[in-house]
Amino acid sequence: MKIAASRLTILRLAIAQSLYSSVIIIVFATAGLVGLTIAPERALATLPPSAFYVGSILSTLPASFLMQRFGRKPVFLTGAVISVIGSGLAVWAIFHAAFYTFCFAILLHGVFQATSNFYSFAASESAAPEDKSLAISWVLTGGVIAAFIGTLTASYAADWFTPYTHAGAYLAAGILAVLNMGVIATTPLPKPKLAEISGPRRSWGELISQPRLVVAMIAGAVSYGLMSFMMTAGPVAMTICGFDHTASSLALQWHVLGMFVPSFFTGLLIKRFGVGFITGSGMVILIAAGVVGLTGITFIHFSAAMILLGIGWNFGFIGGTTMLTECYRPQERSKVQGVNNFGVTVLQTIASFSSGGMLALWGWNSVPTLVIPVSLLVLGLLTLMLSRRQASAAS
Repeated sequence: MKIAASRLTILRLAIAQSLYSSVIIIVFATAGLVGLTIAPERALATLPPSAFYVGSILSTLPASFLMQRFGRKPVFLTGAVISVIGSGLAVWAIFHAAFYTFCFAILLHGVFQATSNFYSFAASESAAPEDKSLAISWVLTGGVIAAFIGTLTASYAADWFTPYTHAGAYLAAGILAVLNMGVIATTPLPKPKLAEISGPRRSWGELISQPRLVVAMIAGAVSYGLMSFMMTAGPVAMTICGFDHTASSLALQWHVLGMFVPSFFTGLLIKRFGVGFITGSGMVILIAAGVVGLTGITFIHFSAAMILLGIGWNFGFIGGTTMLTECYRPQERSKVQGVNNFGVTVLQTIASFSSGGMLALWGWNSVPTLVIPVSLLVLGLLTLMLSRRQASAAS
């Protein structure tokens, strides 16, 4: 009975993940285009996507601590409500060409990301210790559905309110966020126990004395950062190389599928081969993505690099997240998970913004070139940690 309840929780979180991810895909597919239309100056067109990251960064740590105090469900629901408000504001802002109101609306969607990024942790806590990797990976399968729902909705709803292009997409995003609320409201997520709220916690000095925790955080954050870094530059580089929007969109869609389709079996691979091996494999695949990106600028080269980038992210991120859940006590999870997600978001933001500058200054080859040594560094740290653990176990 307990196993069935756990699986039901994971299934509902996977559905919530698909709805949340669809909203975020809509935002990223349209925010810059809306900015280009209603910004008072062309140079400000990318401010809305920047506001999204600001909202996510500012909300991640507070969301984690509120979850520790009041439980996951109220915070998840609050994030979805804020997204509904953001969607409504975005529609109003597009109708009235209110650029800064639109930026604030997109910032609110960043809050939705900050709360929803904890779905995988919530899933791992509902599963048996040996099934944590399965729970985390199964929740991320929701991204497969979102890859289609988000992109199709952004395109189909764009002209619902012609001539106010993309207003309909944000109405659709609001509806998806409401559906997310319904799913979360019916998901059994336990309230925190008293021991988890006020129990003894180790200091950060004690926590980071665990090499496993440090490597887990680095692997997860670097996987996300490198994925954002190369993914952001890829479609732009394809345009510079003469490909049309259809080609770059197709390569990006393959990338998203590469990110989430492996989630159907990543957890099983971790159980079979170990979390360290799969995390390391993620780094190797990221290196392969960089190598392929350097070997040519045909559609096949770009698409293959994007697919490998997605698979590498999946293995590295799920592996790192699974490893992290083994390194803290229940009463320590708010500060460890919060700092972990904060680090992921900050690195993702820096990577996303810096990739455009590198592309403009040094061209496409500079982007995959950077991916290779950074992935090698993390692979080296992971190998060193595993070898020390084996030596310690042998002695």
